[in-house]
Amino acid sequence: MCRWCYGKTTLEKLAEQSKAMGYRSVELLNPKEAETVHGLGMTCAVLHMGGPITIPNGLNRPDNHEKILKTLSEGIDIAARMGIPNVICFSGNRKGLDDAQGLANCARGLKQVTGQAESKQVTIIMELLNSKVDHKDYMADRTAWGADLVQAVGSPRFKLLYDIYHMQIMEGDVIRTLTQHKESIGHYHTGGVPGRAEIDSSQELNYPAICRAIMKTGFNGYLGQEFIPRKDPMTSLADAFKICDV
Repeated sequence: MCRWCYGKTTLEKLAEQSKAMGYRSVELLNPKEAETVHGLGMTCAVLHMGGPITIPNGLNRPDNHEKILKTLSEGIDIAARMGIPNVICFSGNRKGLDDAQGLANCARGLKQVTGQAESKQVTIIMELLNSKVDHKDYMADRTAWGADLVQAVGSPRFKLLYDIYHMQIMEGDVIRTLTQHKESIGHYHTGGVPGRAEIDSSQELNYPAICRAIMKTGFNGYLGQEFIPRKDPMTSLADAFKICDV
């Protein structure tokens, strides 16, 4: 599950209680937080280095490359040392930039660190986010654009973080889309639509069916719970595990 959704719960309590439910990872952690959960017998599926790696200011602008790539490089080394499979990055907002040029700029930057990622066996993942409700003007807001970027980068160590919540808002057709683009996806996030609350029958997505479809693609990575609980957080987290355990 994603740490930020449980900000009122200490990291130690979150790791210990979620581990008892069957979870194996607490993600979107910085290196120090990742060390904490590792010490409690959990892993961190996605390392977030922070600093210059932000949602609005991303790799689609060359002016951002030096700082972002330096931090990504540091993150790759840390992830390799700690056994963390993924390091996150973002496209950045359009701010008037053409999508094709933004893609080319992202690819140019990512190619500078994918060699290191390949040698360290760490995957760089770029998150797909909706630009309709939560992240206005974000460029990587469609799966096809992200898949084209994966092809342009041409490395097995760069893939997409397919956020089911975000892509349901932007394009729907979740099962067909994730099946079509399975080779480009390296990680998944959940979330109820609308409102990003629990992934139960109160919302419009059928998560057991989605999880079965993910399994049919041969995916063997992590699916991260990224919903904001409206009920008791630990009860909702336990319920979500059962829903996705297909």
